[in-house]
Amino acid sequence: MIRYEIEGGNLPVAICYPEQGQVICTQRGAMSWMSPNMVMNTTSGGGIKKALGRLLSGDTIFMNEYSPANGQGVIAFASALPGTIIPFELNNEAIIVQKRGFLAMEKGLDLSMYFQKKLGRGLFGGEGFIMQRVAGTGTVFVEIDGYCKEYELKEGESIVADTGYLAAMSETCTMDIQTVQGAKNIFFGGEGLFNTVISGPGKVWLQSMPIMNLAQALTPYIQLHSDSDSSSGGIKIKLGD
Repeated sequence: MIRYEIEGGNLPVAICYPEQGQVICTQRGAMSWMSPNMVMNTTSGGGIKKALGRLLSGDTIFMNEYSPANGQGVIAFASALPGTIIPFELNNEAIIVQKRGFLAMEKGLDLSMYFQKKLGRGLFGGEGFIMQRVAGTGTVFVEIDGYCKEYELKEGESIVADTGYLAAMSETCTMDIQTVQGAKNIFFGGEGLFNTVISGPGKVWLQSMPIMNLAQALTPYIQLHSDSDSSSGGIKIKLGD
């Protein structure tokens, strides 16, 4: 296993210390800083089919591989938004993560597309048709939006989450949707039409600040600032256009 540290609190960064011969794979542009002896190699990461699958799941077509040319190296990967970086130590197993959740991993792990087979899960579950699957043995770093809460579900146990709050789950878990009951709850409750239901056995990682929620919270302030600029001859910009 590659030695690493997670620093930065709510603005986290994963700092890795690979030895010669150890390789870290990441999506394009994810490297934040590194020691001079680190060597980069850009690759399709397993061929065109896997590259296209990564693209559909929110990552880039090409991957970058980093390894020290001699001795021990240092390389860091920072989170794109305030939140949490979770290191998953996989042992011949798989983890399912949200779209764009993958940050970096040891070479040898397999990153692929995870397709929600049931139409309803993809349309209304808030996680989309496509998620990411990381399988094998090694360490993978996953970005979580905001604070991360972990639950371990036994067989027959489940947890209900609002759409977008599911960050990751064990491959042994299943995900489905349920309709919010009652017209009053639907129209005035502010929770939408559907919730996501995750069932065990396995672990579930929930996030406290889904990116879409953050974008919606910031929109009025961005519009207010843009309106002010436009009154002075500036350009009006609306988030989401």
